[in-house]
Formats: sequence, structure tokens, C-alpha cells
Amino acid sequence: MVLYTSPFPNSFLSVLHSFSWGLIFPCYWLADRLVASFVPTTYEKRQRADDPCYFHALCIIITTPIYLALLVASLPFALIGFLLWSPLQSARRPYIYSRLEDKNHANGATLLTEWKAAGNGKSFCFGSANVCLLPDSLARFNNVFNTQARAKEIGRRIRNGASRPQIKIYIDSPTNTSISAASFSSLVSPQGGDNSNRTVNAGIKRTTSMEYKGDNSGSNNSEDSRDDKGGAGEPNEGEENTCIVRINGEDNGHMSDTETDAVNGQAHASGPAEPSLEGDAEISKTPNHKQKEGDSGSLDSYSASRESLVKVRVGDGTVDQSTVNNKLLYKASIMKKTSVRKKKHTDETFDHEISAFFPANLDFLCLQEVFDKRAAEKLKEQLHHYFEYIVYDVGVYSCHGCCSFKFVNSGLLFASRYPVMDAAYHCYPNGRGTDSLASKGALFLKVQVGSTPQDQRIVGYISCTHLQAIAGDTTVRCEQLDMLQDWLSEFRKSTSSSSTANPEELVAFDVICGDLNFDNCSSEDKLEQQHSLFTHYKDPCRIGPGEDKPWAIGTLLDPEGLYDEEVCTPDNLQKVLESEEGRKGYLVYPTSKNHSSSQKGRKASLKGNGRRIDYMLYTEEGLYLEWKVEVEEFSFITQLAGLTDHLPVAMRLMVSTGEDDP
Repeated sequence: MVLYTSPFPNSFLSVLHSFSWGLIFPCYWLADRLVASFVPTTYEKRQRADDPCYFHALCIIITTPIYLALLVASLPFALIGFLLWSPLQSARRPYIYSRLEDKNHANGATLLTEWKAAGNGKSFCFGSANVCLLPDSLARFNNVFNTQARAKEIGRRIRNGASRPQIKIYIDSPTNTSISAASFSSLVSPQGGDNSNRTVNAGIKRTTSMEYKGDNSGSNNSEDSRDDKGGAGEPNEGEENTCIVRINGEDNGHMSDTETDAVNGQAHASGPAEPSLEGDAEISKTPNHKQKEGDSGSLDSYSASRESLVKVRVGDGTVDQSTVNNKLLYKASIMKKTSVRKKKHTDETFDHEISAFFPANLDFLCLQEVFDKRAAEKLKEQLHHYFEYIVYDVGVYSCHGCCSFKFVNSGLLFASRYPVMDAAYHCYPNGRGTDSLASKGALFLKVQVGSTPQDQRIVGYISCTHLQAIAGDTTVRCEQLDMLQDWLSEFRKSTSSSSTANPEELVAFDVICGDLNFDNCSSEDKLEQQHSLFTHYKDPCRIGPGEDKPWAIGTLLDPEGLYDEEVCTPDNLQKVLESEEGRKGYLVYPTSKNHSSSQKGRKASLKGNGRRIDYMLYTEEGLYLEWKVEVEEFSFITQLAGLTDHLPVAMRLMVSTGEDDP
């Protein structure tokens, strides 16, 4: 299957489309700005309440007639442009595939060789987020604004979080897994060119969420440059960015003062960390983008998130403590804690957390509501500093391919560190209400993640979707889930290969990500909760229809509270969501006839831990029979605090192959 690298099959149609859109854009922009000026966010309302001179109101009075006059003047040109633009959509391709052109930063081919080196298998990390990148006037109805600046910031935060090194702390005491005296709380770029694993003494392994400046700080300060020292090459080294720290367990897992001083000495010797993120001028005006100490979303702070220790596994081997400080070449600070949060549900087979960062070494990213084209370009440019392969501008326009007229695309975007082999998009034909104006649908992708010693390709399937949003449309969503399963089955059949010329492909995973717009606890969503999709695909957060696991939390934030000081930074939002009372104040909860519309006043009789409408599903069906797929880690992520009204989610899958590859 050929991947489409341009929206039209020839340059003539592309030029004609650009000309038609050039005629439409002034009218579109003026209408967007005009409506946006009358839809303030809660942050803007607070600012205006403190303005005794009513300066903003005066600006609206002056600019509104100007906007209206220019809008009327641009209408004839927009009409001509629309008459050209609409028929062109019948020739438009359903997506644009973008591959990083800078070969120095490209790393996808290198990743394919890691499977052979892994031997017993490999883990893959998936992320999903609804980023609410609509035209500014529409985004304001969700209490977010400044779409173009938000797109840049979202891309920066994602790539900075994913490019952190994966820190593993070992403790040699099997009976005490806490590090109550000290923990590594701040991490920045490795010094020198030594990319080997840093080893510090033995026992139980934990993977931490550390702050990381990374070698791509240069690209933060000039993202238009492809020649900077950051970019996509350095962060993509996967396990080579892993730092292993072993702590002697003679003091029951506590660090002695001598050890603490030694590590602190190296931290001070390394010098202070430089800021790794510069916000746009227009972003800096909003509270959700203020970079201050303790804001881990920007990866600039000197204090770690409270979710610093994540994984627990048994390790062995010892190293002389005298070699520790010589090998730990990272800048680090020590933050004393009384205890480290332990996994409360010990019967769970995998780790779970609320994290202030996207997972280190994120492999695949599925985004929803990337509707604005200009924002999509800005987001793509930022993500290309980490992801080599991106599929964006997914969907159809006008009347092509769907029953009703489509004004915007599907809003889906897919980014990958591994090569994309095939892609297909289908539009849901049964959208209703305002959802029918967007070409919501499903994007199906086939990626190559490795090869066997016999040169058989190892592939994976990923599906990204966004279902009907209007409350009460349960039948519509169930029909869309039916279509999703049918289309996915057809895609797998049409893209599978098994012949002499094409060696048999071994399927490692099959994952579905997206905003399904229903939760597993609301009584109004019973039909969706009992859908057959959940008999074929597993939800790591779900016990059964109508019941989530105790640690699972909602992913839909209360828009009214996005700019509250308690939740406007990743660290603050993380701390709030770790408490039940905090969740009641800032998450949207399953609907009930007995509940009032006020989120803040509902402190009792709330079912579950919020509406979890963003899903990550996986299946064991249709995979290579001798392999086993298990969830290794599941995360709810607060790194996009203040930038969207959804919580991103991430899942790490371990594909175990046994001792010998097939």
C-alpha cells in the first residue's frame, strides 16, 4: 500500500487548492476572531474583573465594527474560493504521511534491530490524548484558547517528556522497597558522550519519572532550525538513555548521609540546569503556561513530581559503592521524603500511576481533536523532534466520502518512532448534530517494529478513533463501534502478507486508542459498556461492565477549573488527582439524576473516580501464538495541564517471545 505524502495526486491540484483556500482564509479568520472576542474563558473573566477601566470592553466596541466591515468585504472572495475548494475535495487523499527528512536525526531503522538484540521480547509504549485544537472561537466553549500557541506547547511538552532517560533504581532489600531518606528528584542532560547504562547496587528495580532537559534543548529555543543539536536523534536511543541506580540496602533501603553528600557533590559540580523550554510571548500571558519552579510539565524545575517511583521488579548483582559516584554523570538533586507512594492494589499484575510526565521512550502517540490545520502543522513540527513518522490531516471534506457536508477533518493524528507500513481511514457515516460537521472516523495503521533472525517482519496494528460526542446518542456510538471492528478486520486482512516473496509477518500487538465519549460507570452508557468490542479487546482499567478498577480515574476535566491555581501546572494537577476530594472538585463525574450541575458542590454520592472516556485497549487474539502480551504499566498523565480539558493516558505493553525467537 502506498502512503500518501501530499494531499493531492499532482501539483496542479495542490496549487489550485492553495489558491482557493487563500480566498477563503481571510473570511474564516475574521469570523473566528469576531466570535472569539465574545466568548471569554474563565481566566479572561478574572482578568477583566480586576480591570477598573474596562479596557477590554472598549477594545471590543472598537474592533467589532472593523471585523464586521472586513468580514462583509471578504465574503465575495470567500464564495469564489468555496466554489473552487469544494469540488477539489473529491480528489483529496484521506491523510498526509510525513517522515523526518533529516537523516542525521532519523532513527526508525535502528529501532528495528533492537528486537533481535532483545532476545526474550520487547516492550512498547502507547499514548493517547484529546488535545482540543479547534479553531479558537470553538475551543473557547471548552474554556481553552490561543489554539496556535497551545499546539506548539503541547508538542514541546510531549516530546520533552518522552525523551527523558528511563531511570531505574535498585534496592537490595526484598523486605523494604521504600527510599524514605532520599530519592533522586531532578535529572537533566547526561554529560559527555557516554550513553552506556549508569549503574549505582542491587535488589528491586523501579522506573522513575524524572525531570529531563535532554540534548534537544537547542530545538526548544529555535524550533524552526533542523540543524540544532537537539531534535529527534538523541531522545530516540531507547534503552541507551536508561540510567540504572543501585542503592545499598544495609540501612533498609535508606541512603546514608555520606552517600547523599556524594551525590549532591556531583550535582553541584555539574553546574545548574539551563531552562529547556521557552514559551511563546502570547502563551506567557496565560497562567497555564507560566514556567515556575516546581512545574514539571516544562521539565525546567528543580523538584520532581511526587510520582517519582513507578516500577517494582526483582534485580540482582552488586557493585562497589565507591564506583557509584564516578558513574553517575547526571546532574541530580536529592529530595528527602518520609515515604514513597506504594502500589495500593497489590493484587494488580502491572504498575499504575498518575504521572506528571509522558512515559520515557514513548513509541506511539494517538491524538484526537487536532482539527485546526495551522495548529496541526505547528504540532507536527514539534513532534518531529522526537517521532520520525507522523500521519496527520486525516479525514475528508465537503461531501466526498460521507453522507453529509464536512467542514473539518477527523482531528486524528498519529506519531510513531517505528516505520509505518500501511494506513487506512474510514469516516463514520452516522454522525449527528454538530458532530456531523466533522469527518469523525477511524485511522488504522500497520507498523513494523522489528524482524526475526530469519528476517521475518514483526508488525503491530494500531487503531485511533473518536466517537460521537453528544450525550444520549448511545445507539450511534454502538453502531460506530460495530463499524470500527469490521473496518479493523478488513484492514488486517488486506494488509497481511504470506508468500515466498513476502515472508510471513508475525503480529506482536493490536491496540485501539481514542476518545470513545462514554465511560464505564454512567447508567446512560450501559449499551456501550456491554458492547462486544470488550469481549475481544481488554481494557486495563476495567473490571467489567459498569465497574472500573479502584485506581482508575476519570480523564475528563471540569472546564471551569482549568485555570485554578491548584491544577494549572502538571505537578499541582497530579497532587490534586491523587486525593479523592481533589478529584471530586476537578473531574467530571458520571451523570446521575440525583446530581446537580455544579461540580464543586458534589462531594457525596459520586460513582467511581470520574468519567473515563479516553481508552487504550489491547487484544491477544490474532497475534503470533507463541508470544504473550501483558500490560507492564498504565499511566494517567498531567503534563498537559492547562492546555486541554482531557487527561492523556499511556500504556506500556510487554511482548514476551520466550528464550528463542521463531
